[in-house]
Amino acid sequence: MKQLELSAGTIEYQDTGTGPTLVFLHGLLADASLWDDVITGLSPACRCLAPTLPLGAHRVAMRPDADLSLPAIARLVAEFLDRLDLHDVTLIGNDTGGALVQLLMTGAPSGSPPSPRLARVVLASCDAFDNFPPGLTGKTLFLAGRLPAPMFGLFMQQMRLRPARRLPVAFGWLTKRGDAATARWMRPVLTRPDIRRDTVKVLRAAAADTGLLTKTAAGLTGFRHPALIVWAARDRVMPPEHGRRLAQLLPDSRLVVVDDSYTLIPLDQPARLAQAIRDFTASPSASPSPAGPAVSR
Repeated sequence: MKQLELSAGTIEYQDTGTGPTLVFLHGLLADASLWDDVITGLSPACRCLAPTLPLGAHRVAMRPDADLSLPAIARLVAEFLDRLDLHDVTLIGNDTGGALVQLLMTGAPSGSPPSPRLARVVLASCDAFDNFPPGLTGKTLFLAGRLPAPMFGLFMQQMRLRPARRLPVAFGWLTKRGDAATARWMRPVLTRPDIRRDTVKVLRAAAADTGLLTKTAAGLTGFRHPALIVWAARDRVMPPEHGRRLAQLLPDSRLVVVDDSYTLIPLDQPARLAQAIRDFTASPSASPSPAGPAVSR
């Protein structure tokens, strides 16, 4: 893992391969390793960068005064792209990472223009519209975030146990096959008071603006670059209807539906996701015709 000092603190990131630039964003209580198997399939022909953002599984705490609202973390991603001077970026987000991608696509909520470094985006089963907090997992996390950081740490200790991690209120409806990864992601918040402080700060800021993505959606029609929407067919946390709505909103879009997966498609179907991204980045446009978004499985 490389490190980069940004305004909020030090960010760790992976940087693998050469070729067109792909940047991968993870969600709450996850880290850059979410994308490991996807990157393995793409890095022979692409430069793949995956930062570990301060969303609860990070290993380097942010500065105590850092703003950790989702708009601030989106700005941190923009700063990451600027500091590394990345151009023609395909920005890829899953879970809460997809919410960050939407913020960067629209410049919301500050009203600033979309990041000029973006050439394409991929939204993979992610928070959107009024599904924020998303599902039982998101609602439980937002409620737990009201606790003082030490009490939040005690509440999260149950995540040491696999049966607890597999509950619908935890990771049970997020991934079919990724328990080893989720157990690893939990270690920082279970063992580090400074990471618990950051995580509670993120959750409280998000809970204070649950209409953020509804407001952001209003600006998506102005995004004129190609967009790939990849959604789990039977996602219980991110409604499949939201994948279709995003594809309809974005002028140049393609919708790919993935079977046998929950929300964390990079864990459940990494080869299928890597192939969809590979096909998308190889084509000049997302949609093969003006008739509307393409749908494939």
